[in-house]
Amino acid sequence: MKLVILDRDGVINHDSDQFIKSPEEWKPIPGSLEAIAHLNQAGYRVVVASNQSGLGRGLFCMEVLNRIHTKMHKMVAMAGGRIDAVFLCPHPADAGCQCRKPKAGLFHDIANRYHMDLTGVPAVGDALRDLQAAIEVGARPILVRTGKGKRTLASGPLPEGVDVYDNLDAVVRALIEQAA
Repeated sequence: MKLVILDRDGVINHDSDQFIKSPEEWKPIPGSLEAIAHLNQAGYRVVVASNQSGLGRGLFCMEVLNRIHTKMHKMVAMAGGRIDAVFLCPHPADAGCQCRKPKAGLFHDIANRYHMDLTGVPAVGDALRDLQAAIEVGARPILVRTGKGKRTLASGPLPEGVDVYDNLDAVVRALIEQAA
C-alpha cells in the first residue's frame, strides 16, 4: 500500500496563530485539494496527522472540529480526492502526552491502523515538530514553505534528509514523478 501522511494546518489549509476554530476559518491552500486528488489517482492513500491543542485548551469542542473536518472531506471530494483518516492529538503542549508531535504517537497509531511499517512513507509538514515525528518512525520528512514552513526554514538548519518544496502540489508532482 502506498501511503502519504499530511499535517493539516499549513499544508492542506491556511494556518492561523489563533487556531482554526470554526469551519468558516478553514480555508484550503490553493492547489492542495487537487494535490490530494492527484495522490489518490496515483494509488496513494492519504491520512492526516494533526496536533489540535485548541481542543485541550477549550478554544473549540469536538463537535466543531468534526464540522471542520466534514468541510475538509467534502471539499477534497469535490476536487476528486479522498482523505482516508484523520489522526489527531487533542492535548495542550504541556500535557506530556505521546501523541503530540514532535513525539511520534500519531504515527504509531497510523502504523497500527494500517498494519504497516512507516519507513520511507512521505510525511509532509510545515513545522520542525512534523519533521521530527516523521524521522522518529523512519518516515520520509518533507517540509512545505506554506503555513509555518518559511519560518521553520529561517529558524535554523533542518534535520538531515528533509526535502523542501514550495507547497503540497509541488510535493505531489515530485512524488508521482519519482514513482513513475
